[in-house]
Amino acid sequence: MVYNLALNYLQNHEDAQEVTQDVFVAVHQAMTDFKQASKYSTWIYRIAINKSLDFLRAKNRKKRFAFFSSLFHEDSGEVKYESIGFDHPGVQLENKEALENIFRHINLLPENQKTALILSKIEKLPQLEVAEIMNLSAKAVESLLARAKENLYKKLNVAKDQQKLNVK
Repeated sequence: MVYNLALNYLQNHEDAQEVTQDVFVAVHQAMTDFKQASKYSTWIYRIAINKSLDFLRAKNRKKRFAFFSSLFHEDSGEVKYESIGFDHPGVQLENKEALENIFRHINLLPENQKTALILSKIEKLPQLEVAEIMNLSAKAVESLLARAKENLYKKLNVAKDQQKLNVK
């Protein structure tokens, strides 16, 4: 559950493994603080979402810093970092390009829309559980999902139109 959620956020199995380990360390450390106001799975999902988002933020900060400080290692002249590859073990080769494109656009959504979309459509959780995990009402989750779908549809259509222009 935790690994799959992290993988859906990060699209890289090494990063997902790292976040999964961080989640279980955090769960172990905070076990005495769990107030049992919700199910364990809801609590763990929330921790996994926060750890995944924190990981993405840290990775983006590192990239910006590396870009502004220098694009290359001083001693070797090699690139300090490379772009994120889409490394999802559950994706068959023929679907990889299409899913990479979809996830690239999902990653552009605001965090709350991305979270609602991943939990509801990819993790296939019921909307009430998504609402509980996100600490929102069911109506708010429904609204987030509608906006996420609309934004994703727009982004994918713009990308498709740009691709057509580039082919011509």
